[in-house]
Parts: sequence; structure tokens; C-alpha cells
Amino acid sequence: MDLEQVCRFLKEAGTYYLATVEGDQPRVRPFGTAHIFEGKLYIQTGKVKPVSHQIMANGKVEICAFHKGQWMRIAGTLVEDDRREARQSMLDAYPSLQKMYQADDGNTQVFYFKDATATLSSFTREPQEFRF
Repeated sequence: MDLEQVCRFLKEAGTYYLATVEGDQPRVRPFGTAHIFEGKLYIQTGKVKPVSHQIMANGKVEICAFHKGQWMRIAGTLVEDDRREARQSMLDAYPSLQKMYQADDGNTQVFYFKDATATLSSFTREPQEFRF
């Protein structure tokens, strides 16, 4: 498994669930962005959302996605990339986001995974791991 396969799985799943923490309370919500930029896996949100504040306070997160009888979990740390180029790359990859977000709107926010492990599991074979 490599980074392209990880990203493709998330895109094919369509929706994945991102878990953060807020104090001692877990928070989980659906997400749909997954994009490789400069060799790193990125996701996108808006700075006004509670999830943004949770990630900024504690970047340790986990993703879970299910597709065609397999599930992928990605555990790692999200790091904000505040460069316009990173935000624009995400928006270019997801034109539908451009109805709500612009690269210079002060709200669009992208994060990349650091020190992450993706684990692909199913009921029919041993889990596969990929670290990135």
C-alpha cells in the first residue's frame, strides 16, 4: 500500500469519518476531502467550524472509511498548511467546494497528515499497514 492507494480508497469511499477530541470528549463527523499535494495527504475544512478549533488544540486525529467490504483507519497528526498554494490545490481538486470556499477567503483551511499510519482491514485477510 502507498499514499496514492490510501487517497484513492478515501475518494472511492466518498465519505469518511474524522475523529477529534474536545477536552475529554471525542467528536466524530463526516468528511469527504482527500488530496495529495507535494507528497502529503491533505484534508480541508473551514476555520469557523468547531472541528478546526479541535484540530488546532490537538492535532491527533483518526479517520475511518468503509468501502466494498474493507475499512481503512488512518491515525496521525494533522498539521495546518497556511500557504495559498496548498489551499488552492485542494480547491482545484474539488471544484464543488468553490461554491463555499475560496483560497483567500480567510476561512478555507487545509491540513496534512504527519507521522500517520493507514491500516486497511477486512474480515477475509490480515490487515495491511502503511506509514507516512
